[in-house]
Amino acid sequence: MTPLSSKRKALRGRIFPEQTIPPEELARRKAERTKLGLRCREIFERLRPELIGEYYNWFIAIEPDSGEYLIDRKFLGIIDKVKEQYSDGDVRLTIFCLHERGTCGRI
Repeated sequence: MTPLSSKRKALRGRIFPEQTIPPEELARRKAERTKLGLRCREIFERLRPELIGEYYNWFIAIEPDSGEYLIDRKFLGIIDKVKEQYSDGDVRLTIFCLHERGTCGRI
């Protein structure tokens, strides 16, 4: 390995440092996501007993403000339904899997 020449310097740091998000903003976003997830979890816990028998291992997307939900057998199917139902793109949903734990994917 050859050392860098005197004309060429090693570049270090972010590609776009002006686009760095401050830690306060990151903390605010995380708190907002957590709050949304907890609101959706409450609705999920209410719905789970009545839906788990018929739709075991299906995916459910819950909108916390209205309590509306969408159900589909496949994850990509639920994503397509969300895009179709909420075409404006500014939607806040949480997706769960209808089984004992409610988790999707690996932990």
